[in-house]
Amino acid sequence: MPLITSTYNPPFLFKNGHISTIYAGVFRKVDGLIQKRERITLPDTDFIDLDWSFSAIPSRKVVIILHGLEGNAQRAYVTGSAKAFNLNNIDACAVNFRSCSGEANRLFRSYHSGATEDLEAVIQHILETRKYDEIYLHGFSLGGNLLLKYLGERQIIPTEIKGAVAVSVPCDLHDSLQQLLLNKNKLYANRFKKHLLKKLCDKQLLFPNKISDAEISKIETLKDFDDVYTSKAHGFKDAIDYYTKASCLQFLPNITIPTLIINSKNDSFLGKKCFPYDIAEQNKHLFLETPHYGGHVGFYGKENKSYTEKRAINFLVEHGLKH
Repeated sequence: MPLITSTYNPPFLFKNGHISTIYAGVFRKVDGLIQKRERITLPDTDFIDLDWSFSAIPSRKVVIILHGLEGNAQRAYVTGSAKAFNLNNIDACAVNFRSCSGEANRLFRSYHSGATEDLEAVIQHILETRKYDEIYLHGFSLGGNLLLKYLGERQIIPTEIKGAVAVSVPCDLHDSLQQLLLNKNKLYANRFKKHLLKKLCDKQLLFPNKISDAEISKIETLKDFDDVYTSKAHGFKDAIDYYTKASCLQFLPNITIPTLIINSKNDSFLGKKCFPYDIAEQNKHLFLETPHYGGHVGFYGKENKSYTEKRAINFLVEHGLKH
């Protein structure tokens, strides 16, 4: 599919990728959204919490929203998106990945970039318990990688899934990891590591036989965390094996529903391999938009509506969604 020429042109201040990223992640607030929590039990006895918000009129359409690394369903980019879809008569199911809803999950394992079995469980739950004719997927960063992997790795997906939009996607996880380890991203990487280590120490109290103090003390970088915990807890040999198998890049050629990726050129988390121009040109279902600006899950917009919130609705309308 021909690449999309982006029209995103924010005010001067927000042309700086770091300002865009930090404002959206730390300072932006979204008001007026009411969420109702539902807890579902997963096939392996663990749980996931879903935060629902609804259109003002009964809807037969729903969007499933997936957050990024160490995010949750109350982050502004999630609530802003849910609000935008609700205002367009679409219900929203914002997923909190395992351990991200304010309560530790039950098992030693947690969530990761390629855990599509959890998305599949959420979709099946919705199909079995609710009457929706149309399902849309919307993911950010890690959540974007996860939904793209889900769409491309399965030969058959439910016919109710009609379209998807993924924002700031680390399509090649190793490439993105290498960017995060650079000095320009030290602030972000340290913040991620702090949150992840706190959860790992809490998990060690519950599973003292599965990880030792000595192993935790070895963790100095995000790659170390993936070597020590993520890979071992989720069936991978090491961090590189995890990055290789969980990256969505290899699955993009197989996507068969209208899907938009929005990755900004000044996203400091993304390297060259995270911009799949060649694949998008060859797959008629895959659209790639690469604005010059936006940072990582930034995309400042007027009236507290981000560019990607408006763009997601417009893209899906262009490809069959009816208001």
